[in-house]
Amino acid sequence: MKQGALDLGWMPQPSLSNFYAGPNRDVLKTLSEWLLTVEPHLQPLPFYLWGERGSGKTHLLKAALHSAMLTGKRGIYFNPQETIESRVMDFDPSWQLMVVDDAHLLSSQQEGMVFNWFVNALLPRDGLHRAILLSGDRPAADLQLREDLRTRIGGGLVYGLKVMSEVERREVLTQQASLRGLALRPEVLDFMLSRFSRDLSNLVGWLEQLDQYALETQRPITIPLIKDMLKDT
Repeated sequence: MKQGALDLGWMPQPSLSNFYAGPNRDVLKTLSEWLLTVEPHLQPLPFYLWGERGSGKTHLLKAALHSAMLTGKRGIYFNPQETIESRVMDFDPSWQLMVVDDAHLLSSQQEGMVFNWFVNALLPRDGLHRAILLSGDRPAADLQLREDLRTRIGGGLVYGLKVMSEVERREVLTQQASLRGLALRPEVLDFMLSRFSRDLSNLVGWLEQLDQYALETQRPITIPLIKDMLKDT
């Protein structure tokens, strides 16, 4: 069985509606309102989200891009961890939203790429304004990036995300289980919270998978069942 926090490759498409906001309700509301400004005739401020792992940064960034694409806009999602170290992407004039996840991990080449995206977002030659949304693991002022990029990231809207407390995550998981007609024993909750990612959307995704696996095997949700499911995953 894999050790540590486990993430899901089969998670549903992140959306603003399936983000469990908890202490981040105001941030979710502000981001939703900001997305309404992603229009060529407007000039949206850069938006930077920061927080520790499990706070939901990646979910919100992908959800924002998905939301924009549902309204016919084009955009790009970029994460330094998911690309070859030397990879850079030229700016595409058709983009209306540029999303950069884990900006604190940008290489020097990628820093130059994102700076160019900022220039095209804020000072477009064609007069069509674009939006840029970024995330990192620390406040903008603490990012170890080239100064002209760091100041541009911090010059817009900056919001910190809080990780839900264990009590809050237990309450949501218990509620979601109840909606499915399930009763999670305390030891099962302990096991899930210690083995799976702290991101609540990820945890609820695991719960859905457990529910399906329990139905298929005609077994109650117990720690042995979870271990068996992990072996089959």
